[in-house]
Amino acid sequence: MQVSIACTEQNLRSRNSEDRLCGARPGPGGGNGGPVGGVHGNPPGGGGSGPKARTAVVPRPPAPPGALRESTGRGTGMKYRNLGKSGLRVSCLGLGTWVTFGSQISDETAEDVLTAAYEHGINLFDTEVYAAGKAERTLGNILRSKGWRRSSYVITTKIFGGGQAETERGLSRKHIIEGLRESLERLQLGYVDIVFANRSDPNSPMEEIVRAMTYVINQGLALYWGTSRWGAAEIMEAYSVARQFNLIPPVCEQAEHHLFQREKVEMQLPELYHKIGVGSVTWSPLACGLITSKYDGRIPDPCRATIKGYQWLKDKVQSEDGKKQQAKVMDLLPIAHQLGCTVAQLAIAWCLRSEGVSSVLLGVSSAEQLIEHLGALQVLSQLTSQTVMEIDGLLGNKPHSKK
Repeated sequence: MQVSIACTEQNLRSRNSEDRLCGARPGPGGGNGGPVGGVHGNPPGGGGSGPKARTAVVPRPPAPPGALRESTGRGTGMKYRNLGKSGLRVSCLGLGTWVTFGSQISDETAEDVLTAAYEHGINLFDTEVYAAGKAERTLGNILRSKGWRRSSYVITTKIFGGGQAETERGLSRKHIIEGLRESLERLQLGYVDIVFANRSDPNSPMEEIVRAMTYVINQGLALYWGTSRWGAAEIMEAYSVARQFNLIPPVCEQAEHHLFQREKVEMQLPELYHKIGVGSVTWSPLACGLITSKYDGRIPDPCRATIKGYQWLKDKVQSEDGKKQQAKVMDLLPIAHQLGCTVAQLAIAWCLRSEGVSSVLLGVSSAEQLIEHLGALQVLSQLTSQTVMEIDGLLGNKPHSKK
């Protein structure tokens, strides 16, 4: 299915962000104001029959200038941005649990990391069925013990893998609904804020995927849905299907982005952000630790490359491309020293400056490492256009439009 981005531009301009997320706006009686029956049912007091009084439509006043701009948290210095063009405000740095929770670090260390993140203003916590579900269980146990207000943080999880049976993976309606319910049980939560479709599924029709995501949102199991590792054309198809059938479209894409992985986040996703409001949550800003100068031609112990099941990372570090990338990292040291920061802080700040990026997920193995990475917020304000051009010159891999 070929979908043109241009064909939706006028459609998007005619809708505000509330319409894009929720379909038609409810009328005064609480009923669904759209042409297709919604999940809210008929207005109270009405049996669904009989004439209805016409109500004048009052235009929604325009948002005040700067309503969707970045803001800074009091006392923490954390910056908050909208998730795409939705109304959800997320910290520009989030905490991921891949590799660490339930696997690389102890539950006690995981609690220290999560506590430090929350106290420093991070409100976005990303998980999945990592470590056979242990990551979700660990996160859920910590959240339950902390007793933080559920409204004060954002939990995201992903659906695709799960079990060994054929029906326990993919993006069928069955697995999306059952898989999400199982995640909620492990997390000990009533809902997640965002559920991601982790990878596209050629075996599941797009309409089935979008309808299933709309269903779990309407049932209160999730508040938003997004995609992860999808192509731009697939995201556009999901958006178009949602518009065609009055369903709920995705609000963001989760993608890998760092100094050596640039094309998608810098060239493809900004266009989707402007055309249909899809934002970006990015992961692996340090390329699984490669952009830290700690490898420097060798494999230190401990590190992710020495963890069981991560032979691919060790092979990558020791490959010719890996060695060239490590040399590029060393070339960035003078710029980092000039800015008074580490290469890791520079690389994270560099990711934050990309257009349409709502949040950058950090993966850390200690609270001390997390706090060090948070120093990227101070570096961000020092990243002038001249500094960015200097970095691009050293890397020599800036993507260019093919138009």
